[in-house]
Amino acid sequence: MCGIHAVISASSSSLPNISPDLRQNLVNRGPDYFGQVERASPDRKRQLQFTSTVLALRGDYVTKQPLRNADGSGDVLCWNGEAWRFGDEVIGQHENDGEVVFAALSKARTEEEVMGVWRGVEGPFAFVYFCEEKQRVFWGRDRLGRRSLMIKRLEGGGVVLGSIAGNGGEEGGKWEEVEADGVYSMGLRDGEVKRHDWIVGEVREQFVSRPFLMCGEGSAGLSNLLWQVSSIGVFNKALPSSDGETPLTSASPSVQALKEQLMESLKLRVLNIPEPPSSGTGNTRVAVLFSGGLDCTVLARLCHDILEPDQEIDLLNVGFENPRVVAQLKKDANGKEVDFFEACPDRITGRKSFAELKSVCAGRAFRFVAVNVPYSEMQAHRQQVISLIHPHNTEMDLSIACALYFAARGQGSVTPDNPRLDSESSSASYTSPARVLLSGLGADELFGGYSRHPAAFQRAGYSGLVDELLLDVSRLGKRNLGRDDRAMAHWGKEVRFPFLDERLVRWAIATPAWEKCDFENGEGKSGVEAGKRVLRLLAIELGMEGVAKEKKRAIQFGSRTAKMESGRVKGTTLLS
Repeated sequence: MCGIHAVISASSSSLPNISPDLRQNLVNRGPDYFGQVERASPDRKRQLQFTSTVLALRGDYVTKQPLRNADGSGDVLCWNGEAWRFGDEVIGQHENDGEVVFAALSKARTEEEVMGVWRGVEGPFAFVYFCEEKQRVFWGRDRLGRRSLMIKRLEGGGVVLGSIAGNGGEEGGKWEEVEADGVYSMGLRDGEVKRHDWIVGEVREQFVSRPFLMCGEGSAGLSNLLWQVSSIGVFNKALPSSDGETPLTSASPSVQALKEQLMESLKLRVLNIPEPPSSGTGNTRVAVLFSGGLDCTVLARLCHDILEPDQEIDLLNVGFENPRVVAQLKKDANGKEVDFFEACPDRITGRKSFAELKSVCAGRAFRFVAVNVPYSEMQAHRQQVISLIHPHNTEMDLSIACALYFAARGQGSVTPDNPRLDSESSSASYTSPARVLLSGLGADELFGGYSRHPAAFQRAGYSGLVDELLLDVSRLGKRNLGRDDRAMAHWGKEVRFPFLDERLVRWAIATPAWEKCDFENGEGKSGVEAGKRVLRLLAIELGMEGVAKEKKRAIQFGSRTAKMESGRVKGTTLLS
């Protein structure tokens, strides 16, 4: 994870220095290097300042940013991303992806060629790029919006761009999330702002002006339509035949296909991670945001198959002291006070799934990290979290962000069941050194895991389900991933989303609905519920039968960050 801050002034006046608080927040995101570059338009009427901080996770050395020519002149690139592939080629472990992208941009001669570079990047990213020859500044986020980038427009036509909101000394304007619907650019000569679409001209006309029909199309109306989604691929809107389709079982091809897709996605995200500076005597480079639910536990289980046997995997499980819930807890059968952290739903599920992982993955050192957050500590950090998630400002935003913020910090306790701990000790303080965090986000949207999916099926059959799934995946780029990025990156950590790999998403949206979530058939033949059935069946194949039957639970309720003071507070209530 890296930090970006860029200013395009509206006048020839000198640029102000960024505030100490903003600088520190940028350094928190990228603790390995801080760099700053200034440029000016030829007529000196616009001043430009580019600031980058670096969390070094790619290549054999720390790559200094902002990226620029060897002599320090010319184009400038502020890069916050992970280009797993570029132009269909996997970027080697000894290469730095930012340097690969910058080299390609330096060869681009037209705006369309610049867009060709960004269309060729697979992976999460946000960037600001100054092209000296064209006197334009380009900025944007990847198609799914997996990295934070915000914009503040200044009086007179100036612009500020940043990974986080903060005072850079400039006046006016309000911060907004940069949309993930394309790349934006601004000409320094005329101040014109353009949006460059992810979809190339003729292809855009094909998919946006009208739907794209499958082979043999026409007779079945909407049931045989494919729709372009997020410029990544086409969504299969096919409906089952009148005779019905084969029930989704462990033998269904989509189960093995999902396993292959997930394995390839995870290999890119967990192999060849540099050793963390604070790893000590351990060998932990990856941590999983671990509620014990289906999505995250399948990721942890597959990591066992991919990583070297000596690599430890931290499982970060967060629980909060919620005063409203604590007041309702009763004493146990022995008259002792109930441990409210251990009573959190995600803690109960987490320990259960942890036990199943240990039984299935012999020899792997999984470390269950109990991240316990007292109410007083949450209150002490509350304003910091509110500042990080700005411009999001509802109670739901705060409750979700707090869970992610403290989980990403990775500071908690571990039990003697974990390696290298004294067996006589009940627990020991521990802070995970892992700089890479894995999240299961995206599985519910792709495979029908929300309660609204069976509701849509009950209301209108597969037609209603397909429409609901299409709506979910079409707005992935508008989800709150920027908010979540800002909350977690504050600790110098990078969150990675294996389910949101472009190739996996492309496969998932091209797969018919009944091969992902089989609401037409009960649990009889498959043994698991219909929602996300393809993923549940994969969990069974991996030996995780208990995990395969876990129910969906929102993080704010599982960790008990929601409704801390009053049960009457709504998630949409604005923060005071």
